[in-house]
Amino acid sequence: MAASSGSVSIKDVAAEAGVSVATVSRVVNSHPSVSPAARARVLAAVEALGYRPNAVARSLRTDQTRTLGLVISDVLNPYFTELARSVEEAARALGYSVIIGNADERPELQDHHVRTLLDRRIDGLLVSPTDGGSPLMLDAVRAGTPMVFVDRWIPGVEVPVVRSDGRQAVRDLVAHLHGLGHRRLAIIAGPAATTTGSERVEAFRDALREHGIALPDAYIGQGDFQADSGRRATERFLSLPEPPEVVFAADNLMALGALDAIRAHGLRVPHDIGLAAFDDIPWFVHTDPPITAIAQPTGDLGRAAVQALIDRIEGRSPRSVTLPARLVVRRSCGEPAVRRTQPGRRAGTDPSTAPAPDTDPSTQRSKP
Repeated sequence: MAASSGSVSIKDVAAEAGVSVATVSRVVNSHPSVSPAARARVLAAVEALGYRPNAVARSLRTDQTRTLGLVISDVLNPYFTELARSVEEAARALGYSVIIGNADERPELQDHHVRTLLDRRIDGLLVSPTDGGSPLMLDAVRAGTPMVFVDRWIPGVEVPVVRSDGRQAVRDLVAHLHGLGHRRLAIIAGPAATTTGSERVEAFRDALREHGIALPDAYIGQGDFQADSGRRATERFLSLPEPPEVVFAADNLMALGALDAIRAHGLRVPHDIGLAAFDDIPWFVHTDPPITAIAQPTGDLGRAAVQALIDRIEGRSPRSVTLPARLVVRRSCGEPAVRRTQPGRRAGTDPSTAPAPDTDPSTQRSKP
């Protein structure tokens, strides 16, 4: 019968295995300079006695806690929830634990979590910055803290960045909308202080320019990556003398807010106005109609970020990673404009206003 782990010391394990305490320590800390036979005896003794090494004491000996910190922008955003999950899974597979802090899109809360994680002697830090600069993070970088930016980054700071590139996907979206006959296209932007907020607006503007379409100021709504801001921006769009034909929300929560505003006006998507979003989420398959969205490779981003950080921790040269996003076409942008009613007016029962076929395989159902 195994002894209680609280009463078993490293000396007990050494005596049981017939090796020195130093050998047990090397095995517990995964040091390579132990013979296979000695390693097997130590592991057998650890199992037999139920020994569990003291993580704090071990960290003091090795100067490592095998713990990573992750500060995400908003835990309620399904994109960041999935990103955190992929980070945790990848870290666990490599023998690391993860402590997660939720910044809630607030720079002061972000810095609180960064400070707390550094005080807990984490081995490295993954951050999705909520703004363009944090003196605390800059100090941590200068002090040599292993750090990787994920999804967002701080320009000019020499830290590896793991992110997706949505420019081509935005071009694909605009080409799709242009092909449907839409010309009045609006965007709900994220905070300009974030790299993703500014980059997505510029990508949208550039893509429109390729098709000879302007982006007037009236068709730019300022959001904060939260649903309420998407609702307010869409309310303003709908009050314009000439409302947009399609609203593109630069993140998923703002898209849900936009959908609420459209429905509150008694309008229907896509019959009266189209809707698209950056950051695909599972909910978009189940809305009515399913929402066209740009999907980021969230799992791959999380795994790449963990690997880059551990490379930095273990003395290897980490590299920045950029992965492509992709457009997922569903039914929320409607049929060609020649078949649509004027935006802002209720559609009739003309059969030509039936939704276009869904090109997202996840929403297809086989007929009985």
